[in-house]
Amino acid sequence: MNKNILTQTIYSLLLVLLSISVSAGDIIVDKSIGMELARDIASETIIACRKDGFHISAVVVDRFGLKRAALRDDRASRFTLEIAERKANMTVMAWTDSGAFKKARADIQQELNHIDGLIVMEGGLKIIAGGYNIGAVGVSGAPGGDKDAACARKALETLAERIEFSIDD
Repeated sequence: MNKNILTQTIYSLLLVLLSISVSAGDIIVDKSIGMELARDIASETIIACRKDGFHISAVVVDRFGLKRAALRDDRASRFTLEIAERKANMTVMAWTDSGAFKKARADIQQELNHIDGLIVMEGGLKIIAGGYNIGAVGVSGAPGGDKDAACARKALETLAERIEFSIDD
């Protein structure tokens, strides 16, 4: 008798859990970067690089790799916009900074570079707010990816408090 009750309880619990998981995807709420914050990160990145004498482009994408802001400094090459976006997309795809990914996964670098919208180069940094990956910033135009990343890092540090408290739970 106790075995029947236990079996019925387990089946009932499984039925409840299955019904919850089936309806869980009906509405999705996500946390992603807004246009104003994206614009300000791109702008602060350019300002940081100008202080070091570099003319760059900065592109901010949301957590899905959609472009939210793109700025090209007056003296930056037009190609820097595309490269910066591809670095940001790589960061979103890997959910790690593009330089760290490049070092960790040199074995697949060439294959990934052939995927439209991605490039495995240093200069892309993830943007985290309240523990959520909300986007990434990609930078191109400084003489080296390490310098690109340094400009983005300075911008993120400048806006750190605003970024951290931008998530409302």
